[in-house]
Amino acid sequence: MDDEVMIARRRGAKTGGTPPRRSRGRLADEVYDTLLGQLMSLRIEPGSRVTIDVLARELGVSQTPIRDALNRMEAEGLVVRVPHAGYRIPPQITRHRFEDLLELRLLLEPAAARRSAERASVKQVAGLRRMLEEMAELEGGDGPMAYGAFGLRDAAFHDLVALSAENQVIREALARLHTHVHLFRLLHDTQVTHLAMAEHEEVVAAIAARDPDAAAYAMRRHILRSGERFRRLFDEVKDSDGMEVKA
Repeated sequence: MDDEVMIARRRGAKTGGTPPRRSRGRLADEVYDTLLGQLMSLRIEPGSRVTIDVLARELGVSQTPIRDALNRMEAEGLVVRVPHAGYRIPPQITRHRFEDLLELRLLLEPAAARRSAERASVKQVAGLRRMLEEMAELEGGDGPMAYGAFGLRDAAFHDLVALSAENQVIREALARLHTHVHLFRLLHDTQVTHLAMAEHEEVVAAIAARDPDAAAYAMRRHILRSGERFRRLFDEVKDSDGMEVKA
């Protein structure tokens, strides 16, 4: 029995109707959204193992949309594939690694913003503005799923800056780190999205104005302020139990 029929029958029994069939892609998107919400709310705990057959039983669908959703999550750094053992949720970032990532971002991303102001095409600047519009639609959204989606678009925004800088090495380094994914798993705070939006707008404004110094400064200030916002979580945990956050 395919997934659409299974879900249609289950929901039809509840509502007395028969909902329309959904495509495999749409079903995989719904599974992805569900898993993203569970991940960002820590319902799926960091470091835990995730298996396709268990998820299929829990969500009441076949393994195909589960596999499609997990493949997408693996590409985004949300899960790690374990050979012959399914998938694993990455552990929470440690304080030490957090500080290392912050130091590396301060070296790479202001330089990327500077080059973006010098090299970005009109089309790329428009793409940065469209990304800000997408993020604005999610800003302050209710629930972990909206917050998680904002975090992924935050990562995409920084990737677009590196892309427009025409520095593939910086872009690849940032992509491998999945910094934003790790950070947004630390703290669910809609204030973070509001402050990040204002800082992103300053970066884009400087890039659009072709002002390399202002772009580099705006990006550096954004990273420093972001670091302060997320750093307080580690400080709060340390104050509460005298211990650092452990992965």
